Amino acid sequence: MTSSFDFAPLFPAGLPAPSARWTGLAKYSFVGGNNDSEQLPLDELIEAAKQALQREGRSLATYGLAHGPQGYIPLREFLVTKLKRDAGIVCTADDLMIVSGSLQALDLVNSTLLTRSDTVIVEQETYQGALQRLTRLGVNTVGIPLDDDGMRMDALASTLADLKSRGIRPKYIYTIPTVQNPTGSIMPESRRAELLRLAAEYGVPVFEDDCYADLVWSGERPPALSAMSQNGGVIHVGSFSKSIAPALRVGFIVAPWDVMSRMLALKTDAGSGALEQMVLATYCKPHFASHVPVLSKALRTKLDTLMEALNEQFGTAAEFGEPKGGIFLWVKLPDQVDTLKLYQAALAAGVAINPGPEWSTNKPYAGSRLRLCFASPSHQQIRDGIAVLAEICRKEFGVPARSANVEKRA
Repeated sequence: MTSSFDFAPLFPAGLPAPSARWTGLAKYSFVGGNNDSEQLPLDELIEAAKQALQREGRSLATYGLAHGPQGYIPLREFLVTKLKRDAGIVCTADDLMIVSGSLQALDLVNSTLLTRSDTVIVEQETYQGALQRLTRLGVNTVGIPLDDDGMRMDALASTLADLKSRGIRPKYIYTIPTVQNPTGSIMPESRRAELLRLAAEYGVPVFEDDCYADLVWSGERPPALSAMSQNGGVIHVGSFSKSIAPALRVGFIVAPWDVMSRMLALKTDAGSGALEQMVLATYCKPHFASHVPVLSKALRTKLDTLMEALNEQFGTAAEFGEPKGGIFLWVKLPDQVDTLKLYQAALAAGVAINPGPEWSTNKPYAGSRLRLCFASPSHQQIRDGIAVLAEICRKEFGVPARSANVEKRA
C-alpha cells in the first residue's frame, strides 16, 4: 500500500531505522533463534490443542480465560514443578507471570526499573535484543568481559567499585548464566555464588535470562541464580521458544511480588495468547521431560556438523570453543574480516549470519566475530552454507584456504 500523505514530519526523534520489506529466509540461514522443525513435536501438539479446546475452549470468550492477568493457571503450575526439578527454584504459581515471549519480559523489566541515563551491567557479549532495547531507552550499558565460565567476577567487582566511587548504582546486572548467548558457556555454581555476593554487597538486583537453559548437552545444570539468592534480589526470565517452538511466543517471569505487581500494572495487552498457553500446559505435563533430551541430542549432532564444516572449510582461520548446549556457535575469524561487511556479501550469496558487533558492547573486539545458529538448517544446508561463506571470506577478505594441518573430524 502506498500513500501520498507525508508521515515523516510526524515521526518522533529516536525511532529505530525503518525496517526493510520481508523477502523470506536466506537459502542458508544461520540467524535468529529458530529451532529444528524436524524435532517439533507436531503430532503431540495437535492432540494437545484438540484436548484443550474440547475441554475448555469456550473459556476463550473471556480475557485471560478467567485465570487472571498472570496467565493460565495450569501452565503456571507446570512451571512451578519444572523450575523446582530443573533449576532448583522454589516458587508458587503466584510468583509467576506468563508473557508473550522473553522479549516482552525484557520490556516489562526495563519499563519497571529503567529511565533514560540509568546504568546497567551486562555481559560484554550478550543477546542482541537486550542491547537494542537498552540503546533505545538511552541507558548506559557497561559490558563485563567473559571467559570460558561466563562473566568474569574480577571484572564485575572492579566495575561495581568504580561505579560506586562515581556515585552510580546500576539498576541491574543482566546475565545469561546457563548456555550464554552467544558463547554457549555455563557459569559454575561457585561463580554464581560470587555474583550474588557482589550484587548483594552493592545493592544491585540480578536479571537472570534463562531462555536456553533447557538445552544443556549433559542434561545437568547448576541451580538458577534465583534459586541460590538469599535476599530475593533476582528477576528470573524463561521461555518455551527454544524447548518447544519460538513462534508460540510464550515466556515467563519469576519475581518477588513487590516488583511483579509493578510489571503487572505495565502489562496492558489484555493477556498473552491464551490458546498457546492452553496447548502448552496440556502438552508439557506428560511430554516435556521426555521431549527435551531428544531435541538436545538432535541439536548436538548439528553442532558437530557445523564444527566439522568450519574445520574443513576454514581450518585454523576459524576459532571457536565448543558450547555446552543451545543453538549457537560463536566464531572468531581472522582480524582482517569485518563481519558487518561479511554479512552483506554473504547475504547477497544466500547466506545469513549474525555479525559479532551486534552482540557485543565492545565493537572492535567483536569486529571479526560472528554468531551462527545451527538449529534450523539441515545438516546438508550447514555444510553447503559454510562452504559458500568460506569462499566469500577468501574472495572478499583474503582469508587463506583451509590449513593443511587441520584434519577433518571422523
